[in-house]
Amino acid sequence: MKKFVAMFLALVLCCTALAAFAEDITLKVWEGQDDQELLKELCEAYAAAHPENNYTFQYGVVGTADASARYLEDPAAAADVFVYPDDQLIRLAQADALYEVTRNHDAIVAANSIGSVNAATYQGTLLGYPMTADNGYFLFYDKSVLTEEDVQTLDGILAAAEKAGKQFNFDVANGWYLASFFLGNGCIITLDENGKQVCDFNSEKGVEAAKAVAALCAHPSFLPGDQNILTGTIGDSVCAGVCGTWVADAIKERLGDNYAAAKLPTFTVNGEQVQMGSFGGCKILGVNTQSAYPVEAMNLAEFLTSEESQLRRFEVRGYGPSNINVAKSEAIASDPALSALAAQSDYAVTQLIIGDFWTPASAFGNALIADPTVDVQPLLDQWVAQTIGQ
Repeated sequence: MKKFVAMFLALVLCCTALAAFAEDITLKVWEGQDDQELLKELCEAYAAAHPENNYTFQYGVVGTADASARYLEDPAAAADVFVYPDDQLIRLAQADALYEVTRNHDAIVAANSIGSVNAATYQGTLLGYPMTADNGYFLFYDKSVLTEEDVQTLDGILAAAEKAGKQFNFDVANGWYLASFFLGNGCIITLDENGKQVCDFNSEKGVEAAKAVAALCAHPSFLPGDQNILTGTIGDSVCAGVCGTWVADAIKERLGDNYAAAKLPTFTVNGEQVQMGSFGGCKILGVNTQSAYPVEAMNLAEFLTSEESQLRRFEVRGYGPSNINVAKSEAIASDPALSALAAQSDYAVTQLIIGDFWTPASAFGNALIADPTVDVQPLLDQWVAQTIGQ
């Protein structure tokens, strides 16, 4: 007992000595409203694990959609650490907003999926810490209507839906989903080495993909419309549809035991089956280049995106991880939506779009909904011209 007391007193004296030399560090951290409680939990855990500094955290409510805009309003007043979606990477990188990830670079790359690392990389430089890899889309379906075999192909889905007097929902007027046909058939939309937009959706392969979209629009079981159509009618008039994890709870509630999900189906091109592609998106944690405490901000960012933190984000918020070990866990495997997303990720590409892609994409989709027999080539030419700025 005397020995224990002596050790305890020594530890107290040691901690007191450390505290005397601890630096006061204040870090501002941004995340969305729904994530504030978990963010505080994780930041406090980080502070407890690092008593060498006295940490104070200032929490700002800034959702990912607003991250780059809020940063650019006043970079010096922006958060030291903030979450941004991968489609804002280029804008932030060009504004010199993000510190390059140099500390533990190789370990961070090895711990996360290739797609998420690529999504956080600009011109060969890693500019953020991958945090999630769940901003993609896949197929939800009612397994009382569709079998696992049916959902392998778009033809199978439409045939089963028509037989049951049901519909298949696909938001053809939204370029994010519409691109699945083009990406699947080998078309590209990316940036060249000079950061210029490249898109070949009006190529021969693009025309083939567009004709497959037209065939879908002409089918009697096709139902256009956004996610509200899907979540409101699946289980009733709709037996399947394409969307992402953010509607999983609503669809699961409607379908109950008939709830199921799968990767996107194949579609027919010249009599052959072609797997639909997709855009795969990630949330990334960035460190502000104007941070007064860059090393501490980097250490915090690494902790907030670690394996343990990503597992906690899944447990509390249901976010799909970019961390490879968490993605392989039993918890993820038992989640139909995240399992389907993981299966589709093999066919997903990073969204590298700076041109006016979305408006002409919507116009193209609406044109085919209105008239599936329309000549697609001039529509595709117009779409691509607007996208690449010609």
